Amino acid sequence: MSLRPGPPEALPDGWPLAEASHSAAVSPYRWHVAMLGSGPDMIMLHGAGASAHSWGGLAPILGQSYRVIAPDLPGHGITRGRGMRAGLVDMTTDLLALLAAIGAQPSVLVGHSAGAALALSLAQRLAQPPRAIVVLSGALENFRGLAGVMFPIMARVLALNPFAAPFLARTAQSPGAVERVINGTGTSLPAEAMAPYRHLISDRRHVSGTLAMMASWSLDALTKELQGIDIPTLYLHGARDEAVRPAVAHRAAGAMPRAEIEILDQLGHLIHEEAPDQIAARIESFLAKHAT
Repeated sequence: MSLRPGPPEALPDGWPLAEASHSAAVSPYRWHVAMLGSGPDMIMLHGAGASAHSWGGLAPILGQSYRVIAPDLPGHGITRGRGMRAGLVDMTTDLLALLAAIGAQPSVLVGHSAGAALALSLAQRLAQPPRAIVVLSGALENFRGLAGVMFPIMARVLALNPFAAPFLARTAQSPGAVERVINGTGTSLPAEAMAPYRHLISDRRHVSGTLAMMASWSLDALTKELQGIDIPTLYLHGARDEAVRPAVAHRAAGAMPRAEIEILDQLGHLIHEEAPDQIAARIESFLAKHAT
């Protein structure tokens, strides 16, 4: 099976990577996948609440040396399906099925935030392990204390409430709502970069998918497995990240046998959108040493 050119449904005008859109029907989803460039396969996995659009600045640069494959995760963007298999294990299984169906042979895995957990999970289950992993602002720990108990419960309750997603989607359309969320992560983006997030957060299906992912997410097993991932791994993390503190990256990288870490000044959680040229240069330097 191969990807079909074009998205599974219409994209808004000016959508990042729209020209690279493809679709693939691989149970239980009709996937939306951005694919561009040529060379060894590089899989790019966005974080919770985002979509493949977030690679709009970084993917074209890395696509000069790699075939970049960036799916909208289940329930996110315009990847659609019946029901939601939203936990880390289920999402990993479904991504493996997608990659196998389209004939992808991952050489490099890149993950942002929750997508980094998926990248690390995939790395352990691929028939042929990747040559390198890149973790950007990796959300690799559960919430601690009371938040660790209450947040998943709250997300689960909201995900099960048929009125929650439409309500949250309408609320997000209030002036400045998206800007407050993005700025709250320590990230500074130009106004035009806010537009895709404004569209996503006003889409009740996307909101439902994000809530389902939050409700099902657990990193307990992955945290214990980090020491067994013997693959060159680069951690890049913004010093100003308010969503995932740099200490999380230090702990995760410290648990892995072949990990390097760099904390980048003046950048927040969405480092690949704030400074795609800077992030690309560091990734390319790392891959030149470990994935050639």
